[in-house]
Amino acid sequence: MPYITKDIDKNYSIYYEDFGQGQPVILIHGWPLSGKSWEPQVRALLDAGYRVITYDRRGFGKSQPTLDGYDYNGLTADLEQLISDLDLQNVVLVGFSMGGGEVVRYLTNNGSDNVDKVALISSIIPLVKQKEDNPDGVPESDLNEILENLKKDRVTFLEGFHKNFYNYGLLSQSVSQAQLNYDWSIASQASPIATIKCAESWANTDFRPELSNITVPTLIVHGDDDKVVPIATAGEQAAKGIANNQYYVIAGAPHGLNVTHAEELNQILINFLKS
Repeated sequence: MPYITKDIDKNYSIYYEDFGQGQPVILIHGWPLSGKSWEPQVRALLDAGYRVITYDRRGFGKSQPTLDGYDYNGLTADLEQLISDLDLQNVVLVGFSMGGGEVVRYLTNNGSDNVDKVALISSIIPLVKQKEDNPDGVPESDLNEILENLKKDRVTFLEGFHKNFYNYGLLSQSVSQAQLNYDWSIASQASPIATIKCAESWANTDFRPELSNITVPTLIVHGDDDKVVPIATAGEQAAKGIANNQYYVIAGAPHGLNVTHAEELNQILINFLKS
């Protein structure tokens, strides 16, 4: 199986999948899923002529968990080593939800010399938490409730979370029950430590000071009915703070728009890559 092994600990490894030829596009998954969540995009990008690489964040999917290293510097170091070990050149970084953080922190820590473009899809960038200067963010009490529920009954919380992911309800069955079951099976198998510590990272990291580090062409896509990461605290602010961007709002789309609006997202993404 394809793994990269961390130099600091030969017993620790990150699982990845690497298909196709052409310019490398790295798909960075959201919380609390794995690289499998990009299934609707992988085939479309391969058909469009790109080399497509997905990987599982440490502690998720087939990647081994660690006790720590779930802050964005640690997570970005994993991405950096993947790029180095595969000797990838002129890469495109695509981050979904939490994965937008690795995109921005990679540019902050490593610069953009080896990055052609980036894309932020339903991304947390620049800040999730509500603050005095970020009134549209998610209240801290709601974020604390998520953490408490994860610690108290993680698997039950995750079942409800994925319904919110897709705005799924009795009157709006936006995805199949099989999709919900599939997501739950992936999320429930993740490391509890990784799940909680990554939630702390995406909830508390303020990327606003780092937006100026994004100097490459940037695609921003957000749904205007995102109930997990509200568009006002994320997509709208990112579009105002990133100099060279294309901003697309998908009407009626929930957080998990890469599934519910896959065809529309894929076309937007491929057009951006080819532009």
